Amino acid sequence: MTEAALPLELGVDGSELGPVLIGAEAIADRVKALGAAIDRDCDGRAVRMIVAMDGAWIFASDLVRSIKSDVKVNFVRTSSYGNRKVSRDRVRVTGSSSFEVKGDAVIVVEDIVDTGRTALTLISLLNCAGAASIQLASLLSKPARREVDVPIDYLGFEIPNEFVVGYGMDFCEAYRNLPDIHVVR
Repeated sequence: MTEAALPLELGVDGSELGPVLIGAEAIADRVKALGAAIDRDCDGRAVRMIVAMDGAWIFASDLVRSIKSDVKVNFVRTSSYGNRKVSRDRVRVTGSSSFEVKGDAVIVVEDIVDTGRTALTLISLLNCAGAASIQLASLLSKPARREVDVPIDYLGFEIPNEFVVGYGMDFCEAYRNLPDIHVVR
């Protein structure tokens, strides 16, 4: 996308960034706690993580490093936002045919569950592929936007109905590198 094609509300000087909603230290502490919970639940068994790209890669990276059990990692690209602040009705998934999950204990890793449609789509695909069990880990949950019920087994933080960036999450590909999670004005 060219600079001229960026939405008007996206300033190149970061002026659209609102306050820090969740700081880097709180994120790190919570991710370590989630890793410990996964270790307890896995009881030494291997787990396969299916990471929803693009927003969950930093969360997944830190989460994998906090788990002592053997972890296999695969990535799928999901998209429901495009270059908008509001999720659209359709979820696109690519890359899911490049790995085998039959008989595996699977954890879907999401950056944020808002409407629930992306998580439900991934869980349905993995069920059809024969996963032995499927759990969901999400850094953030935005229950005010939920349209479909999906259980989150490992949740970092519940947040208000705000558009957020940082820690891997973006707006028009900007702000993924921020260590904190910020509200976008």
